[in-house]
Amino acid sequence: MALIVSLETSTKVCSVAVHKDGNLLSEYEFRVEKSHSKLITQAITFLMDGLGLKMSDLDAVAVSKGPGSYTGLRIGVSTAKGLCYALDKPLIAVDTLEAMARKVNKFNFNNALVCPMIDARRLEVYCALYNSKNETIVPVAAVILNESSFSEFMETGEVIFLGDGSAKFVPLVARADKAFFLQNENPSAEYVGIIAEEKFAAKQFEDVAYFEPFYLKDFISTGSIQN
Repeated sequence: MALIVSLETSTKVCSVAVHKDGNLLSEYEFRVEKSHSKLITQAITFLMDGLGLKMSDLDAVAVSKGPGSYTGLRIGVSTAKGLCYALDKPLIAVDTLEAMARKVNKFNFNNALVCPMIDARRLEVYCALYNSKNETIVPVAAVILNESSFSEFMETGEVIFLGDGSAKFVPLVARADKAFFLQNENPSAEYVGIIAEEKFAAKQFEDVAYFEPFYLKDFISTGSIQN
């Protein structure tokens, strides 16, 4: 059981959350482009002060590890590692897409498959497929979408597509009767923190010195969305 601050910076939407024993105490989210590095530390301080907590009270720091924006992930991970060094606390890394799926599965009463998608330029997305038990059906990959994408899964059941990359798939999907879209569902520090509590209990910590974000692909500079 732990007090954990969680950081989510993988997309244009940035969030910070504080959990105690897996229960959300407070969360702060902002959607201001090119502001992650400027606002994330302020958000952490704002939440901790508002809860009457000191940074030294933390038991661990969690971060969304990717995939996602190269610059956004770098900001989140460097901030998390800085806190861990300064406070001598363990670092917990959480898969971004897994956290997105966990959020949807809380309300997935029809046992549909869940496919989080993060925009990766043009018709490409970072995605994975999970069942309603949060088990991985298709591992994280960079996928170029077309009419046949995920069609084999929609032949046998419903699939929920979510995230900022899912809008690309709307005009392409072949089985629209089996596809459901939640385009405004973004990665959230709240669900990073929920998974982080489980990892804390299992002592699944990262090496602070050597941990790197899960970029999935090599960085190509095209004018990043956060700086």
